[in-house]
Amino acid sequence: MWKEQDDQLIKTYIFKDFKEAFAFMQDVALIADQMDHHPWWANMYNEVKFALSTHDAGNKVTEKDHTLAAAIDKAASHYPYKS
Repeated sequence: MWKEQDDQLIKTYIFKDFKEAFAFMQDVALIADQMDHHPWWANMYNEVKFALSTHDAGNKVTEKDHTLAAAIDKAASHYPYKS
């Protein structure tokens, strides 16, 4: 579940291994580029962490962020993961 914290939507996904985490990140990169809304993320081995906010709205959470969060969840559903 995404959490709203400090004007950001936050979520961490934990995958089986680095290859699955990286494949997921590639999927998200294509989605984010199509939406022209690029997330802050960090990756360490099998973990991918996100913090979403909208720069043009003063780094606040907007509908754009909720839409991207839903798309990220949909992409993650193709992989076994923990959050």
